[in-house]
Amino acid sequence: MPILLFLIDTSASMNQRTDLGTSYLDIAKGAVELFLKLRARDPASRGDRYMLVTYDEPPYCIKAGWKENHATFMSELKNLQASGLTTLGQALRSSFDLLNLNRLISGIDNYGQGRNPFFLEPSILITITDGNKLTSTAGVQEELHLPLNSPLPGSELTKEPFRWDQRLFALVLRLPGLASTEPEQLGSVPTDESAITQMCEVTGGRSYCVRTQRMLNQCLESLVQKVQSGVVINFEKTGPDPLPIGEDGLMDSSRPSNSFAAQPWHSCHKLIYVRPNSKTGVPVGHWPIPESFWPDQNLPSLPPRTSHPVVRFSCVDCEPMVIDKLPFDKYELEPSPLTQYILERKSPHTCWQVFVTSSGKYNELGYPFGYLKASTTLTCVNLFVMPYNYPVLLPLLDDLFKVHKLKPNLKWRQAFDSYLKTLPPYYLLPLKKALRMMGAPNLISDNLDCGLSYSVISYLKKLSQQTKLESERILASVGKKPPQEIGIKVKNHPGGGVSLTYSKNFRKLLKEIIGETAPRLTELNTKEFAGFQVGLLNKDLKPQTYRNAYDIPRRGLLDQLTRMRSNLLKTHKFIVGQDEDSLHSVPVAQMGNYQEYLKTLASPLREIDPDQPKRLHTFGNPFKQDKKGMMIDEADEFVAGPQNKGKRPGEPSSPLSSKRRRNVTVTHDVHEEKMENGQISPDVFLSKSAAPELMNMAGDSILPNQLDPVSDDFTSLRKDALIHKPGSNALIGGTKNCSVSVDDQKVLITSALETVPNTLQITPAMAQGINADIKHQLMKEVRKFGRKYERIFILLEGVQGPLAVKKQFVEFTIKEAARFKRRVLIQYLEKVLEKIDSHHLVNSVNHIDSRSSC
Repeated sequence: MPILLFLIDTSASMNQRTDLGTSYLDIAKGAVELFLKLRARDPASRGDRYMLVTYDEPPYCIKAGWKENHATFMSELKNLQASGLTTLGQALRSSFDLLNLNRLISGIDNYGQGRNPFFLEPSILITITDGNKLTSTAGVQEELHLPLNSPLPGSELTKEPFRWDQRLFALVLRLPGLASTEPEQLGSVPTDESAITQMCEVTGGRSYCVRTQRMLNQCLESLVQKVQSGVVINFEKTGPDPLPIGEDGLMDSSRPSNSFAAQPWHSCHKLIYVRPNSKTGVPVGHWPIPESFWPDQNLPSLPPRTSHPVVRFSCVDCEPMVIDKLPFDKYELEPSPLTQYILERKSPHTCWQVFVTSSGKYNELGYPFGYLKASTTLTCVNLFVMPYNYPVLLPLLDDLFKVHKLKPNLKWRQAFDSYLKTLPPYYLLPLKKALRMMGAPNLISDNLDCGLSYSVISYLKKLSQQTKLESERILASVGKKPPQEIGIKVKNHPGGGVSLTYSKNFRKLLKEIIGETAPRLTELNTKEFAGFQVGLLNKDLKPQTYRNAYDIPRRGLLDQLTRMRSNLLKTHKFIVGQDEDSLHSVPVAQMGNYQEYLKTLASPLREIDPDQPKRLHTFGNPFKQDKKGMMIDEADEFVAGPQNKGKRPGEPSSPLSSKRRRNVTVTHDVHEEKMENGQISPDVFLSKSAAPELMNMAGDSILPNQLDPVSDDFTSLRKDALIHKPGSNALIGGTKNCSVSVDDQKVLITSALETVPNTLQITPAMAQGINADIKHQLMKEVRKFGRKYERIFILLEGVQGPLAVKKQFVEFTIKEAARFKRRVLIQYLEKVLEKIDSHHLVNSVNHIDSRSSC
């Protein structure tokens, strides 16, 4: 699970503009977003963890840490602002401390017990800065210094603040402020000359000098390829150089080898790839890389280790050794001058042994623990990690299986015991596991000794507990803003330290000059003291909000003028009298954030009858589903509604009612199936528009042919068996006269109309107000992103008036949707409009036919 930590320079110098008009900080934000998009192409990115750190004071510099999700990361990234100093050293220290929070708790570093390459937490630290001078409260710094005082316990166990699986890369922005007339140079991006370059190389990374947007994109694509699982190792040559190889591939002793001149391949600081297991996705290994000291029971404390182990290789050609069933670890080396030199020798059947200085008890150089060998295809170089002092162990194990047949004699056991004395204690447990895997007898005692003293073991346990507490403290402060100073604290010193305005003689003289008027306030300099509020010397004078200038008394004109000037320039956001309309000015990025607004609202009152089933809005809404979810393209969301096919409380169990309920349900299911297929049924919409024509204020007679659309609508009753009476807010019980047969349509309509006088009628003025509010809500809903159109269809269902009015509202919604390019919504609304036109035409023809028949 790689960790990607972005360190963004938020100093004031990042506000400088480029030739494109954007600031360096805007470019940094865009670079992070582009990197995430490029990284998302790799399926392995699903396990990535993103962190965000700035140049603020710790611990407030951590904007997104271990517990924050991707949404929080993106929100904090967009809200970054450039202000402050270029405190790169402190920011790097905070970044590495954040990465190292859980290492002592998990025991991944395994102090004093060898270094396991397969115990790793690969981390890429990408910093984006402008490469300007490093500034702090102490002044300008010429060199990059990382503070040594780390808040994490156990930081003294490692000399450097980083670990061998953490690499630093820097994008140094050098984009010009004016467009360059020279053609852009193609090729690789050079390293930068700032102070951070050396720090990047120490960790195994590099810096990029970015001069154009194209170079920035090129660097980001390169960084995506750098996200690899591995650890950094220092490979250094020991002993003389190998003999040169002639053109025939054999050693050429006649050609001199320059062993004293330093070559690039003599010392390489590169990565070894630790590939995860194809089945589990977790790296698996057997043998550690030895420590650079011999663990002893008499050691009072552990010596600090370097972040990257120093592995020395001997250029003496040896034969690679391996026996059946003995596990070994193989790691591929990152391309480097060393790998290039080994591959050029074209010797895939020989190897160079590797050592760690002072790892053995009786040997200064230590015993070999593996070897470097080119692959048989000469495409890469691999590091084979074997048991410690494997040239002695492997012949013993070979004799155990082939000669002694797993029954060793006394001589073999003495030789094996002599080998164990040269073995560091932390190799005993992995060797015992390897022998068990090979099927060998138990040759090692069960009472294994790790080689560390009791005091060291107790100290490591204590550090683990302290680190857990410190980790919780640091993570608890993530997301909190640094405390702001409320005001300036002034100490009241007696004597000459008191301000002249508080002197009795001065105040008396001032009263004699200006009369009884209160002391005049110094005029407010908003540029010099931005954010400060002028205090009034007269405590009895309270803030006033006068509506009329003539209401201000003469003696309070100067004080009121100061308040008015502060209010006009808005130097303080809590000044009484500030325009209240400005409180509703919300940034565009926060306009759709209704969740935070809803948190401040009081919880609504519970329903009177919570057991009463809720009505389902069925107005031409393609997203209202009652059986199964339907996936939406853009939002990728599922909308599912409850199924209430059971018997309602109090419903009679007569055959007629069960038959009627079954018919209603079937009709409703057909309606749902149409909606699932993308078809919109505006029957309810049309029936609501036809109802006012049936129940007109004049009480005109209603022709039978005009009732057909309404009767069709009654066949699609809701499952709560309640009919919403058009033109009112009343519900008519649908269990008494409800029927879906064609023969009973007239009876049903007559029964429904008989209840009209007993319900509340909506006046034209009320209908006009309701429609105006619906129109305003429709404009807001259409502007929202996504395809959540359910609210739009619910609003259209509530439009009051005849069919022509409802048609106007649908046409208005189509125009609004066209403004914001809501193509899918327009398609649904056009289908509704076609159904409205068809029903209107049918009603007109039926009306003409009825007139002619009369």
